Amino acid sequence: MPKLSLQSWLVAAGRPKEAGSQLNVPIVPASNFDLGGTRVYTRDSGSPGWEALEEIVGGLEGGDAIAYSSGMAAVAAVFDQLGQGARVVLPADCYHGVSELASSGERRGLWQVRRLAVEDIAEWIAEARDADLLWVESPSNPLLCVADLKAICSAPRKTGAILAVDNTFATPLNQRPLELGADISMHSATKFIGGHSDLLAGILVTNRADLLEGFSKSRTLAGATPGVLEAFLAVRGLRTMAIRLEKAQDTAGRLARWLDGHAAVGLVRYPGLESHPTHAIAAALLDGFGSMISFDVGGGSEAADKVCQSVKLIRHATSLGSVESTMERRAAVPGQEHLPPSLLRLSVGIESFEDLRDDLEQALI
Repeated sequence: MPKLSLQSWLVAAGRPKEAGSQLNVPIVPASNFDLGGTRVYTRDSGSPGWEALEEIVGGLEGGDAIAYSSGMAAVAAVFDQLGQGARVVLPADCYHGVSELASSGERRGLWQVRRLAVEDIAEWIAEARDADLLWVESPSNPLLCVADLKAICSAPRKTGAILAVDNTFATPLNQRPLELGADISMHSATKFIGGHSDLLAGILVTNRADLLEGFSKSRTLAGATPGVLEAFLAVRGLRTMAIRLEKAQDTAGRLARWLDGHAAVGLVRYPGLESHPTHAIAAALLDGFGSMISFDVGGGSEAADKVCQSVKLIRHATSLGSVESTMERRAAVPGQEHLPPSLLRLSVGIESFEDLRDDLEQALI
């Protein structure tokens, strides 16, 4: 296949190539196979649906991909590569599932954890010399800070150390960490890749053979394999990710500017706003500012809860990256109580700007 744009790769990759074959990889609901062929048992030998998903995402990121049953299963596989007493560095603003997994391991004496502000580049560079795992989330969840990945990835690292980037919010269309020197790009495929709130899956992409082998072994031993239906749905979601993201992030930029001028709204966090503290880094490194916004509502947590209960088009729900817009007060989530109490995280979908604006307007009164 000739060199394609990312948009065309999303459509063309991961399809059967034989004459007379179907255009889409079918769902293969099989756990075992007749012996003597290349497949024996699905947990060990894989499934055509997984392989299509891995081909598409690996090609987008410029590495080899391996799919898991959820985003957290993929995260756990990365931590599974660490030795006893490893030094782990996490962002201060980090997905709570990753924070809890890291804290759980630290309590059991598996590793030591240090938290750094995403924007504190000097500290990330300093920690790279001794850390066994640098886990960077960029843009971060939910404060949307963008890390200077170019500087962090180019910093000297301890031999054998792992630099992983949670690329879920940016997607491979806006950011490709392996090109900057990261060892791993991780995705919760539940979000933008699937895009329809109908699956759980996770993906790791790496260009290090030792990590790929380790990830495969971890998936097999833990049984963290994706379901065949989930893989099929993730591939189908990928086919339209470029047009979904283009629409959603255009609307998100317009909504962020509108919210920034609203009397009932305090701080608006969106990397595309010039007022955002990491806007300059985002403009330099990202191909798009994404479709995630967080903003503070005047009046505290009660006022923010009222906004969530008053929206009609926007769904009051967790998760993100789907065709429908969703919004929630993140400090209400267990483990996220440290966040500003009135912070709302808004995942902008593909509805019209005018309808979303009007829905927020009536809810913010």
